[in-house]
Amino acid sequence: MESFVVLAPLFGALLSMPVSRLGGRQASEILTASLVGLAAAYSWVLFFDVALGGHQRTVVLFEWIKSGAFDVDWAVRLDTLSATMLIVVNSVSFLVHVYSMGYMKDYGEQPRFFAYLSLFTFAMLTLVTADNFVQLFFGWEGVGLASYLLIGFWFKKKSANDAAIKAFVVNRVGDFGFALGIFCIFYVLGTVQFDAVLDAVRSNAVATPFGAEEGAPIRELTISVFGADWHALTIIGVLLFIGAMGKSAQFLLHTWLPDAMEGPTPVSALIHAATMVTAGVFLVCRTSEIYEAAPAAAAMVTLVGSVTAFFAATVGLLQDDIKKVIAYSTCSQLGYMFFAAGVGAYGAAMFHLFTHAFFKALLFLGSGSVIIGMHHEQDTKKMGGVMSLLPLTHIFMLIGTLAITGIGVPGVKLFGAPLGFAGFVSKDMVIESAYLAGTEGRAFGMFAFVMGLLAAVMTAFYSWRLMFLTFYGPSRAPEHVRKHPHEVPNAMLLPLVPLAVGALAAGMAFYPQFVGSKAPAFWNGAIAMAEHGGGHGGEHGEEHGEGHDAGHGGAVKDGSHADASHAADDAHGAKDAGHGPATGHSEEAYAESGHAEGGHGGEGGHHVPTWVLWAPFAAMLLGTAGAVAHYSGSNPLKPGLLREGGMIYAFLKNKWYFDEIYNAILVQPALRIGRFLWKAGDGRVIDGLGPDGVAATVAASARRLVKVQTGYMYHYAFAMLIGVAVLLTYVIARAGGGQ
Repeated sequence: MESFVVLAPLFGALLSMPVSRLGGRQASEILTASLVGLAAAYSWVLFFDVALGGHQRTVVLFEWIKSGAFDVDWAVRLDTLSATMLIVVNSVSFLVHVYSMGYMKDYGEQPRFFAYLSLFTFAMLTLVTADNFVQLFFGWEGVGLASYLLIGFWFKKKSANDAAIKAFVVNRVGDFGFALGIFCIFYVLGTVQFDAVLDAVRSNAVATPFGAEEGAPIRELTISVFGADWHALTIIGVLLFIGAMGKSAQFLLHTWLPDAMEGPTPVSALIHAATMVTAGVFLVCRTSEIYEAAPAAAAMVTLVGSVTAFFAATVGLLQDDIKKVIAYSTCSQLGYMFFAAGVGAYGAAMFHLFTHAFFKALLFLGSGSVIIGMHHEQDTKKMGGVMSLLPLTHIFMLIGTLAITGIGVPGVKLFGAPLGFAGFVSKDMVIESAYLAGTEGRAFGMFAFVMGLLAAVMTAFYSWRLMFLTFYGPSRAPEHVRKHPHEVPNAMLLPLVPLAVGALAAGMAFYPQFVGSKAPAFWNGAIAMAEHGGGHGGEHGEEHGEGHDAGHGGAVKDGSHADASHAADDAHGAKDAGHGPATGHSEEAYAESGHAEGGHGGEGGHHVPTWVLWAPFAAMLLGTAGAVAHYSGSNPLKPGLLREGGMIYAFLKNKWYFDEIYNAILVQPALRIGRFLWKAGDGRVIDGLGPDGVAATVAASARRLVKVQTGYMYHYAFAMLIGVAVLLTYVIARAGGGQ
């Protein structure tokens, strides 16, 4: 049954269009939504069994690749990390499927659309349940393919095609780094199985790279790259993170994400809330042991995540397209998740990923309802007063806004969890973890704390700006929209209800498990558990790994590839028995470390100061106050602090000019090189000297020979006479020479 949760969406993708030919488009919609719904229901069953019940296991479906020491199975890995992702992916995907029944009814081509949605879901499920890096890479590329198909769904629209190609190409940059990281892992350890790789890192086993005469403990091992020696785990960590940067739209590889809004709104919700962009965060958390042993790579994660959180928030300040505001919000929130992982707070990173799925899907699907209700208008400057037209949508969007801005009461607990919306609980844990990491000397920890606070100010500002411009104040909509509002189908409103409940209560409900006192038992070895508030930077030595070995089926004890593969085999042998306790940390020890409760009133020794506890709340109030002061009046479009025509306004409005810079230094030179190779290289040299040249020579020769055939009898008689004369001359000359 475990395989059903992954394969059900694939069946829906394969059957969607054939079923539509037999039973119509509604049959296709019902089939795909039902299969994903069953997978979602079973995902919750597995979550309670695996994450809360502790019954971790891996089910091998079949042997996939076997070539010498390279042995890869296709499996379904069920630990807390994958179980958490299963409920996020399947639950949001099911709600998106149901929502799409109403959203897509006027667009047509529903069978193809629902097939793509289910394919997208299957690819992400393959990724999160992978038991090795190769299977994970298959799912990784699968979500890239599905995103290309969905972003460019309206393929007759040039902007949609351009956006799909842009997303695909930018992701190839990151995916190349990810592939190199997998090659490097196999080169160093001789295996790509998660258990064998992570156990080797955890226990600091001796590893001998392929072709090397002797090895070294993996934490001290260096490999030669471009003639210089580099720390092996740092190289691996950096390469894996480059892949995560592309898939999760981090700074420098983020440019595809806002353009992805060209796809239908349900696609945006699925990409931003549950599937593609969360893959990078999942990868870093899955390989958390590597980053704990490679502080430089972890520092890179922290730095890039911090800059992304700040950068995307600044760009979101002045966006007018309702979907692009939320898109840049996603980019910023992903930055929070990454810098939390970078400082060692992997539980906080996954907690924010979990809560973010609820309120971000709610915001995107709510914006889709606004777009339908406003006759496909997406410019918030042409809205206003929508609350009276779409009162229920307004309530759902308001809940999502309260969640993302972080409304709650610092220092107050309800049933052992902080009192507040989901975003308040998880985002505050991320920011406080960054502060604790900074005080303990973790690289860029304090920088992440400051960037997180600044991003929180801007998040509140642009979120409330969107609400004021869209729902409140006088209507700026065209007359036909005000007179004839487009009612939103119930199929589009019902999926918003569970998302709203999650945005309200998911943070409080799951706080103890993700980051509270129950976290060690909950995670059960699926992620590295920091011994201190901000992590331990990789200096925890062998003793940290002692508690893991029994449950993960053995570690690599020496550097030979044979032993590394043997460890992988041992891991396979232990799969059905589960992964075991793994952490070696008791709940009491974890709580006493202060990490469990952080700044939310824990009993341990790592409290954050009161001002740190209140800082995110103050940042939220500051941003909200700015939005209320500027946009709550009767003229919300009046010039503000950043006026049109100014340098800062233009800088932010044009998204820091990244598209223009990339166009100037990458796109245009590539086009010029391509044009030169096409015209001069291919056209003149290859074709000119090759097929075209040969053809031209033959044609020219033929034209010359044709001139001999004039059609006049006297020309032919004269030619024959000349021929006879030449022949006689030759014969006489030969006869005379013989005498």
